[in-house]
Amino acid sequence: MPSAVKLRSDYTPAELRRLAASGKHANQSRRLLSLAAVLEGRSREEAARIGGMDRQTLRDWVHQFNEHGPDGLQDHWYKGPSCRLSAEQLSELADIVETGPDRAKDGVVRWRRVDLKRVIEERFGISYHERTIGKILKQIGFSHISARPRHPGQKAETIAAFKKTSRPR
Repeated sequence: MPSAVKLRSDYTPAELRRLAASGKHANQSRRLLSLAAVLEGRSREEAARIGGMDRQTLRDWVHQFNEHGPDGLQDHWYKGPSCRLSAEQLSELADIVETGPDRAKDGVVRWRRVDLKRVIEERFGISYHERTIGKILKQIGFSHISARPRHPGQKAETIAAFKKTSRPR
């Protein structure tokens, strides 16, 4: 049966509780309180329950604490991959979206994500998923607002004649 992981002893339980109380991150504070309970001599199961985790997770945080100290108990979120389009390419894409498609050249009357995906592949040689195209558009300042479709042969006089209005009181 494996032995328990030793917790570094350069911090007292009171110091860990003080760090937990003064910390700005709730998850780090919970982990510090669990480690303070371990240093006080409570069982690993009870200390894990204090922090809202199981014993294996507590063991993982003990390793982080032993290696990096209290700062190792903070959450380190991955920001995701960086954009494959350069700043110049993003500004060119913004100009493309702003000017709109050319019906003769592009074959569409308004941009959709699938159309922009094709344009990005043709111009820049970078392939994205349609969902990512929406994220890129949001990143460069565009929102998902589409104009109400209008038939090319539509006449303003006909619309005004059929428009419903309320009766005057």
